[in-house]
Amino acid sequence: MKKIAIRYGVVDRPGARKIHSLPVPLLGGTAIYVGTIVSLWLFTGVHDLTEAIAIGGLLIVAIGLLDDITKSRGIDFPVWPRIIVYTTAAIVPVVLDIRVLGLTNPGPGGMFIFPYWLSGVATVLWIFAMINMVNFIDGVDGLAAGVCMISSLTLFVAAFVKGNMDTAVLALIVFGACAAFLTYNFYPARIFMGDAGAAFLGYTLAVIAVQGTFKGTTFITTFIPFLALGVPIMDTLVVMMRRAMEGRELHKADKLHTHHVLMRWGLTQIQTVSFMYLLAIVFSLLSIVLLLAAG
Repeated sequence: MKKIAIRYGVVDRPGARKIHSLPVPLLGGTAIYVGTIVSLWLFTGVHDLTEAIAIGGLLIVAIGLLDDITKSRGIDFPVWPRIIVYTTAAIVPVVLDIRVLGLTNPGPGGMFIFPYWLSGVATVLWIFAMINMVNFIDGVDGLAAGVCMISSLTLFVAAFVKGNMDTAVLALIVFGACAAFLTYNFYPARIFMGDAGAAFLGYTLAVIAVQGTFKGTTFITTFIPFLALGVPIMDTLVVMMRRAMEGRELHKADKLHTHHVLMRWGLTQIQTVSFMYLLAIVFSLLSIVLLLAAG
């Protein structure tokens, strides 16, 4: 993918918001998608979860590649096509009955089933949000891949404990894809995942959380996926609050993200990424403790 990106000029060029000083190939997300889908088919076969990741992921990677190619030509890609495609992709798991069903009451009363429309809306909003949140943290070499690697391992533990084996396998596959990509993406990065890769990872982790944890969860365990994906969620909330307070447009890119702030404080890229990894590990450990405490 690196050779293809260089040949056709699909590279991330240096700019005001960029940390790198030389053009870097942008097609790493395609490799992550292909590796994930092929591995998923080989290890679990064709079923609803495979179809959701393949179809929804293809939509996201396609619009992400279009965005990456457009940006490599120095042209800003409009936000509305991405919103439409991200929403459509988020609907795919709902159609395949991968959705938040309700809350399980450990005492009398059994399970409280959400109304069908609420179940669908909640699932779509969660997936749409995670697509963007993971994309937001992809601003330093190795950050998004490493954080997603930690999150996927945490979601594997949650799915395994709950007996969702296909979801657990998918989480391990994502872990492997991120670990493999990280060998090319850690500082100094030789290739970027681009919007295609970051959005795909956000989508896949969101679906894993729904199928492996949110589906029929108890009130306490609803916090597990929020903690497992705590770094992108925390970063997005902080940035949105700062943009609102400063009167900025919420969707406009800037340098208010946590990794930008840490580097302004004097941390190097490696130090910044290491700090974010440690934060992700803390969130993950908290989620596992909560999982075990919930029984």
